[in-house]
Amino acid sequence: MTTPNPEAPNGKRRLRLVLLAVVTLVALGGYGSYWYLHSRHFEETDDAYVASDLVQITSEVAGSVTAVYVDDTQHVERGQLLVQLDDADAQVAMASAQAELARSVRQVRSLFAQADGLQAQINERQVALRSARADLARRQQVAADGAVSSEEVQHALDQVAQLQAALDVSHESLRSTQAQIADTQIETHPQVLAAAARVREAGLALRRTRIVAPTTGTVARRGVQIGARIAPGAPLMAVVPLDQVWVDANFKEVQLAGIRIGQPVELHSDLYGKDVGYHGKIAGLGAGSGSAFALLPAQNASGNWIKIVQRVPVRIALDPAELKEHPLRVGLSMTATVDLHDASGPLVATQLRAEPQRVTINEQRDAEVQQQIARIIADNAGHAL
Repeated sequence: MTTPNPEAPNGKRRLRLVLLAVVTLVALGGYGSYWYLHSRHFEETDDAYVASDLVQITSEVAGSVTAVYVDDTQHVERGQLLVQLDDADAQVAMASAQAELARSVRQVRSLFAQADGLQAQINERQVALRSARADLARRQQVAADGAVSSEEVQHALDQVAQLQAALDVSHESLRSTQAQIADTQIETHPQVLAAAARVREAGLALRRTRIVAPTTGTVARRGVQIGARIAPGAPLMAVVPLDQVWVDANFKEVQLAGIRIGQPVELHSDLYGKDVGYHGKIAGLGAGSGSAFALLPAQNASGNWIKIVQRVPVRIALDPAELKEHPLRVGLSMTATVDLHDASGPLVATQLRAEPQRVTINEQRDAEVQQQIARIIADNAGHAL
């Protein structure tokens, strides 16, 4: 019989261990190379969520709701009518303000006419005074010869004094009138400007009975109902501009060392899955961790302290074209991967918005009120304007 060789199984086992060690070393080397050449230049988090402005719709005046034109989930355009309040009182106030403006214009117009009349009166009294003085001089010349009595001379003196006093009164009245209209025209007179301001105020109150959308978006949290009596500042609904959403990605503090403003970010939403990708850029880093701004911040000096890795929100701006093609909703979960290759950007964002948010939907209504004011002034100023 052949004696079995005990070294044969050991040799096979040794060979397998060597192969396993080689494979392990190759795998570790491959992973190390992959990490050094690629992975270390990327930071990823799935603690990211879609966020957006939440435009609160409130009333600036008190009133009763007569109509509601939108509902939750409805898309609205900027300037679209949302809620109509009862405008009867505002209409009455507008008519009263317009009548007051017309009356003020006529009063100022009469001041200009009064100034012209006083000037004509002064001219007339100056002529009369010169005539009375000449008559007095003639009587005084012949009074020494006894041609006229002293009583006639006294009457002439009284006439001159009376005309001089009347002329002085006219001068004072003219100065008083001119003080009210000096360096002004009818449309620039303070009294007319004050009345015009009241018309604009009434027009503003009337315009505010029509509550319109300040931006394009989707209606959310509608709470207003027909017939409700609302107070100024009461929240009625919200409009969410879904074409301007961004992503707040909460990175761990150990991931922030290489993140800079402007770095590209690839994102995926749980809504669409991996098939749909978004390409954004780092827009800004939060001023502190989430716990620092919490309603009840952590008290780490209490003694029972356990270190917890903090997370800092990082804002990621999205591509509007991609948002239009695949709309997102506020609060959806996202996965964000930041490319750290370019580290030349700043750590602090100096400007997130290229232009400030503005509400200019009432400019047309303001122009209409200005046209009404100009028409009222022109209609009541006559040829004086």
